[in-house]
Amino acid sequence: MAWFKRKKPGLMAQKKKEMPDGLWLKCERCNEIIYRKQLQENAYVCNHCDFHFRITSRDYMDLLLDKGSFRETETDLEPEDFLNFKDSKRYEDRLKAAQKKTGLKDAIRTGSANIKGVPVMFGVMDFRFIGGSMGSVVGEKVARVVDQARGRKIPLILVCASGGARMMESIISLMQMAKTSAKLSRFSDDGGLYISILTNPTTAGVVASYAMLGDIHLAEPGALIGFAGPRVIKQTIGQDLPEGFQRSQFQLEHGFVDAIVHRKEMRDTLEKILTFFIG
Repeated sequence: MAWFKRKKPGLMAQKKKEMPDGLWLKCERCNEIIYRKQLQENAYVCNHCDFHFRITSRDYMDLLLDKGSFRETETDLEPEDFLNFKDSKRYEDRLKAAQKKTGLKDAIRTGSANIKGVPVMFGVMDFRFIGGSMGSVVGEKVARVVDQARGRKIPLILVCASGGARMMESIISLMQMAKTSAKLSRFSDDGGLYISILTNPTTAGVVASYAMLGDIHLAEPGALIGFAGPRVIKQTIGQDLPEGFQRSQFQLEHGFVDAIVHRKEMRDTLEKILTFFIG
C-alpha cells in the first residue's frame, strides 16, 4: 500500500559518506586505533603504549636534520639484475615495483646535512625498498659516504633498517659487508666519529657489517637487532629463547648498544654527542 511507501529519501535512505583510506592506524602492540595525523605529530609513536611505528627515510630526515640542509649524493646509482635472477618473480620486476612504490632508486639515501648547525655526512635506509636489503648499490653508497666523511673530516651518521643482504645479488651482496667494514676501519683509524642508529628491524648482513661498527650505537625502543631471526635460532638450537630476545633492551643489557633513545629525543641526543666530541 502507498501508505507505507516513502516517496522521498529519508534519513535511512541517505547515501553513506565514504571514509577515506589511511586516516586511522592500529597499533601493532596495544591494538589502539590512532588518528594518522595525531600519530604523525607524535613522531609516529603510539601515545598509549609508546610503540615506535616503522617510518620512511624521509620521515627520519625530517625528524633528525636541520630543515633544508640535506644535500643528496650518489643519485645516479641504480641496481641492476646482472644475474637475471628469478624466484617467485624476476628480480628486475621487484626492483621496478619497489622504485615505483617508494620513489627511491634503492634502499638507502646518503648525503651531507646539518644537525643543530653541525655538518655531518648522513645515510638513512628505507625498509619499504625490498626490506631495506643491502645489495651492490647500498654497499657502494655506504662506502662512498664513509669516504666523504673521512675526506671532509666530519662525523658520519647512519640510520639502519634492514632485513640483511639482498640475496637476489648473491655473492655480490655479501661482498658489501667486507667493503663497508674496510671503509669504516680506515675512517676510524683517522679518528672519525661514526654514530649508528638502529631501528626496527636491523638484522643479518647489515648487523654483521656497518650497523654494529659505530663508535656509538643508539637504538630505538623495541627495535629488533640481531643476525639471525629468533625463529631461525630457536629452530636451530631447539630451545626457547629469553623473553625480549634481540630487542633493544636485551641488547643494551648485554652491551651491544650504548643507549636506547626515544624517537622524539633522538635529534637532541645527537646534538649532545656531536657537541661533546666536536666542541
